[in-house]
Amino acid sequence: MSPPVASGRGRPRDESREQAILDAALELLVEVGYDRMSMVAVAARARASKATIYRRWSCKDEMVVEALRRHGPAEHVPADTGCLRDDIAAEVRLMINAVSGPEGALLVGVLRAASESPRLAAVIQANLLQRKVDLGRCLLERAMRRGDLLAKAEPALLIEVILAMIFTRLLVTGEPLDEAFADHIVDDVVLPLLAGRSAPPAATSNT
Repeated sequence: MSPPVASGRGRPRDESREQAILDAALELLVEVGYDRMSMVAVAARARASKATIYRRWSCKDEMVVEALRRHGPAEHVPADTGCLRDDIAAEVRLMINAVSGPEGALLVGVLRAASESPRLAAVIQANLLQRKVDLGRCLLERAMRRGDLLAKAEPALLIEVILAMIFTRLLVTGEPLDEAFADHIVDDVVLPLLAGRSAPPAATSNT
């Protein structure tokens, strides 16, 4: 009897080698920026041949998109403290910790790269912003069930405001991303915003 014939063509994909290449791509994205990053530089950093890289990805855009998809945040269940204020504060602190830590440099590099690549922008929208909006929706729906909110609020607006404030400090003003700032976001901006959205419209006088 003839020996079994292997299915498919070519060598099986080496996942660990592939991941090393994608990690090298993200490292270079942070170090030199998207515009100066090249497939040749990625090959050198990962100690891989250019032929190996081009067999898998036709351009750096394609490579970075896959790297970001694999590097996406793990599934996260938002805190349930029993209080909307503390639930939001816990999530704000997680966001601040994320941008203040080692991942912060990568996130900034990715956001800058997104301005040069619509494909990267779409990945960020799906993998970062939409996940945050889903978390916000979970918090707000939970608050409505508890009676903390009187009317439905828009989670996308909540996340947009929080991220805008965090990235303004991170990228523009350089002010500290500390506990006082987290409390300021929650107590002086988010909760008044939600209260205004939940309040019934003011009655108009006919006199």
